[in-house]
Amino acid sequence: MERPAWAPRSVDISVPSVSRIYDYYLGGSHNFEVDREAARKAMEFLPGLPKIMQANRAFMRRAVRFALDEGIDQFLDIGSGIPTFGNVHEVAHSARPDARVVYVDHDPVAVAHSQAVLDGIANADVTAADLRKPREILASPEVERLIDRNRPVALLLVAILHFVEDEDDPYRAVAELRDALAPGSLLILTHASYEGIPLPAERAAGTVDVYKDIRNPLIMRSRDEIARFFEGYDMVEPGLVSMPHWRPQTAPEDEDPFAFSGFAGVGRTA
Repeated sequence: MERPAWAPRSVDISVPSVSRIYDYYLGGSHNFEVDREAARKAMEFLPGLPKIMQANRAFMRRAVRFALDEGIDQFLDIGSGIPTFGNVHEVAHSARPDARVVYVDHDPVAVAHSQAVLDGIANADVTAADLRKPREILASPEVERLIDRNRPVALLLVAILHFVEDEDDPYRAVAELRDALAPGSLLILTHASYEGIPLPAERAAGTVDVYKDIRNPLIMRSRDEIARFFEGYDMVEPGLVSMPHWRPQTAPEDEDPFAFSGFAGVGRTA
């Protein structure tokens, strides 16, 4: 397999990557055949996966605009993935050119492309780090340079927590990040779940098996389990809901049925 010029030498292009599979679902071009093959297998069981990812992105953009309207101009996007149109810094800078954004990902391709996209943008940066190690994220030079933790921050955990297994204690990681940020900070979160998927759970489980086979387990948590991530936060209306139902700009009934898979919510610390 020929290595594209944009792929860092450190990347094993024979192993599928969650962020590159996500890029494929969104119609991006920074993925390999091994990623596309895994995505196609997953879509055999859950054909609406691209619609789910599009709903994730649409929610993220609405939530960023909400944060800006609330006076928050600092964004920490963990598990940010490969840059696509309408990223956090583009949405934020369209309203607040001085808004500050730090992207965090552990995929070398995602980090390399973020660096290229952000080249020349003084108030946005990316760092290579893992959600499971919050202290390393917070101590990174990029976060220390751009994020003032004495002021409220919008913490984005969009489509990332369902890739953190219970044995890695994702609740602890989220709580550490919450406690490190100033009062009035926001948690912007989406999470996969069997609830809301317009197919029998037994069939959707085939997609979970695909991710397990590529050693990126997909953890489908219940609504109550997802709500636990918001401990210490006051939920912003309308609470923890399907993505199209969170402060929609268009009629939810016009959305594809798969867009209602999983949950989204925004919480605010006291």
